Amino acid sequence: MDKKITKCVEMLRQLVSDVQGAPYPGDDIDKELYAIWYEHAQSAAVMCFEYLDENFPKEQSDLTKKLDKLLK
Repeated sequence: MDKKITKCVEMLRQLVSDVQGAPYPGDDIDKELYAIWYEHAQSAAVMCFEYLDENFPKEQSDLTKKLDKLLK
């Protein structure tokens, strides 16, 4: 597999792992714990998007359109 694709897959797996381990914010979850998790997951997401933008620029507009549709 291409090195860029392999790296992208690794980063996306880490992001999914971080999101799967998300604590649910509520009375029984410490707000500091939630803030730490949120910052970690946010950082992983930013790294993934930056990597995608850098290494897959042709697909960037298609990806943006698909994400926009999902988030509506």
